[in-house]
Parts: sequence; C-alpha cells; structure tokens
Amino acid sequence: MLLPYRNAAATLPEALDSVLAQRAVTVELVAIDDGSTDAGPAQVARHPGVVAVATGGAGLARALAAGLAAASGEWVARMDADDVCLPDRLACQVEALAGDPRLGALGTRVHAFPEGEVGEGLRRYLAWQNGLVDAAAHARELFVESPLCHPSVMLRRAALAEVGGWRDLPWPEDYDLWLRLDAAGWRLAKVPEVLLRWRHRAGRATFADPRYARERFTEAKAPHLARRLAALDRPVVVWGAGPTGKRLARALEPHGARASAFVDIDPRKIGRVARGVPVWPPERLERGRQTVVVAVGARGARGLIRERLQASGFREGADFLCAS
Repeated sequence: MLLPYRNAAATLPEALDSVLAQRAVTVELVAIDDGSTDAGPAQVARHPGVVAVATGGAGLARALAAGLAAASGEWVARMDADDVCLPDRLACQVEALAGDPRLGALGTRVHAFPEGEVGEGLRRYLAWQNGLVDAAAHARELFVESPLCHPSVMLRRAALAEVGGWRDLPWPEDYDLWLRLDAAGWRLAKVPEVLLRWRHRAGRATFADPRYARERFTEAKAPHLARRLAALDRPVVVWGAGPTGKRLARALEPHGARASAFVDIDPRKIGRVARGVPVWPPERLERGRQTVVVAVGARGARGLIRERLQASGFREGADFLCAS
C-alpha cells in the first residue's frame, strides 16, 4: 500500500490504522512523507512495520514513484492520508486481480464524507463512477471522465512498469495513468462494493489544483482518443456544437483528428459553420460512413444520444464513442 501524506496529522492515524487492520492479506504499508511540517512523520514512526519514505515535497506523482521503489509487492494499492479503508478492501482486490491476468487497475466503489462537504456536482460524479463496474463499462466511459477513484485503486505492478508508472504532468496523474493502461491493452474495473471512505474538505487538490481543471482533462485524453479514432479510419463527426464539443474538437486537431462536421439538435446551430465545418442535423449521419464522437455538456444528454444512436444501429466503440 502506497500512502503519501503532507501535513495530514489530523487524519493520518485513522488512515494508517485502517490499512493495518485489513483482513486476510499481509500488508506492506509504505508511508511517503511529501514535505510535512507537522506531526505526521512522528505518527508514522509510532506504527511498527510501516516503511517510511521522505521526498522533501516532490509532489504526488514523484512521491508515489518513490514509494513504489521502496515497495516489493506484486499488487500496488493506493490510498490518501485522509481516507479510510474498509477491512476487506485489499483482500477483495487481490482476489479479483489474481483471477484476471489482463486486469491492470482495480478500484472500488467509494463513499464520500463528511456529508456537509459533499456538493451536488461531486454526488453526481460519484454516482456515475460507482455505476461503472466491469471492464467494458470502464472502457466505454474512459473518454468521458476519470472512471476510477485514485485512492481506491490496486494496480498490477507489471502493468505499472509497462506504462512507466505515474508521471508529473500538467493534468491529473491518475487519469493520465488510466489512459495509458487502456492504450497498452490493460483492463480497468471496479469491485462492486463500497470499500473506501473518501474524505472531502474545502481546498483539496481535486478542486483547487489547476491540473484538475476541465481543460486539463481534455488535453490528457485528446492524444489517446485521436489514436482510437485513427484506428477506426473514418471521417470524424462531433455530436455537440456547443462549448463541450468545440473544446474537444479543438484539442483533437493537433493530434491529427479533425472533425469533418458537427451534429446538433438546436435549429439555431444546424446549417451554420463551427470551426470551419458544417453543423448537421442528426438525420445526416450514416452508419458505417463516419465515427461519431458524442461530446455534450447538458445533464442527461449523453444518455439520450447514446440511446438514439443505438436504436439506429450504431455500435458503441465501433460507430460512435462518448467523450466530454
């Protein structure tokens, strides 16, 4: 288990205890002090058997790389210093990973707490993420958002090594890793049980760090989505002539995937030009003639478009992909 921390003395003991209390597995816990100035390192020292690593404040990706270098196990689990593992988490993940040799990363369903810190947007995101369980669902939704909660994940060390581990980049290190694992042929999935309590508080990196801005997610996914579109070898049509679709189309262009048209249902947009190409009504689409990238921001719109395309015989993954 890799557990990086920085100035987390208020929650670190509970996190450490929850890992050390795991049932039915032997845990090698590596706690990485990433530049703490509080009592955190002393708290770690009071837990016998915990491997202590210090980075001096290198940042999350480098802290995880340092922890990985100090760890010896085949399975590499993750958690943050303010989260809580439920007792059977690691055993469930080891069993699932051992049973599927192409499974590279396995998360769990998570519960966000405390209730007062969990806003409506996060609730919707967690409902979406917790609804993805098997590898097919994760592959289908990978270009929409990050489908795994990073602190809930256990990884196959061989998969991590193949793709180069965590990287320090201008976008989220976890989403970058999921995209590279998928591109290398590794599966992503989730244990269909809540096995991690994911603590939220004002100012955490998920909300405050500029690397987690929407535009950074788009930049992270663009080269991988462009390669997927190139493999399908058809003209690309983006369903969504609003800000979401235009932002994704713009990000794809430097990677050789330029939209030949947009699709929209808004009569004010149909017949106009966006980014130099026409905006079509949905009726202009022909199965087998284009690859449709669904990129819409309105709540519920993606599901309705998916249903419409499937009802018209379009196959997800072959004739259309969903993104954001």
